[in-house]
Amino acid sequence: MNLKLVKLSDKYKKQLYAMMDEWTKLEKKIIPWAINKVDYHNWDNYLNSLEIKEFTNNYVPDSTYFCLDEDRNIFIGAVNIRHYLNEKLLKNGGHIGDGIRPSERNKGLGTKMIKLALEKCKELKIKKVLMVCNKNNVASAKTIIKNGGILENEIIENDIIEQRYWIEI
Repeated sequence: MNLKLVKLSDKYKKQLYAMMDEWTKLEKKIIPWAINKVDYHNWDNYLNSLEIKEFTNNYVPDSTYFCLDEDRNIFIGAVNIRHYLNEKLLKNGGHIGDGIRPSERNKGLGTKMIKLALEKCKELKIKKVLMVCNKNNVASAKTIIKNGGILENEIIENDIIEQRYWIEI
């Protein structure tokens, strides 16, 4: 399987629609939040909403990538990389938000996608990456650990236990 992270463009409209149509039919909460904060059917607005260029309203600059399986020409998931952390993200958001579409889960693709995201973090000169996941999300924790994540601690946020992992790049 040949995976790469790509920025969304008109070239990938069909792949995005197929992934998001599947995902939204099966789940209400899609992570990373960046790919579901506005309606993807409004194409121009959606493209413009994917990234934050400068700090505003407590949102830090970020980059959103879609994980393309080049062999099958489909999106298998997405990552949102925050360029630095504010106080809220340091507590329970982290540098990387990631998600794999439902039909592609449990195939080891999340581990590969995070590895690619860590390469993007390196390009952004982020030396230590924070990733956070719900304690009940064992699959997510495994992908973080397989990419070098070291559990720092657990916090309780809105009655949910969140695990905070650091990855040295």
